[in-house]
Amino acid sequence: MLLPVPRVFPTGPAASLSTSLAVSAYKNQQRRLSFGHREFHFVTYEAKPANVKRGEEGSGPMWYLMRAGKRWPVMPEVPGQVDTEITQALTRWLKEQGIS
Repeated sequence: MLLPVPRVFPTGPAASLSTSLAVSAYKNQQRRLSFGHREFHFVTYEAKPANVKRGEEGSGPMWYLMRAGKRWPVMPEVPGQVDTEITQALTRWLKEQGIS
């Protein structure tokens, strides 16, 4: 005779954590541009919610320049923007920063 296997359900903080976290469907994009004999790495990050405690405003999905383990905001990400337009906009931003 087989006995039924008891079902174990998580309880406590771990149970509420596992059910409350949602997985984002956001896909990051990356671009590497050579400009002025230097290479620049740009990455998109999804929207950032506002943080009232720190006095930080929220922002939509953005392109960031990655350098030395840090990131600097460059421009908003435009859904459906063509690759050539992205490259032109990132190059324009580099020029505006005086990078040559």
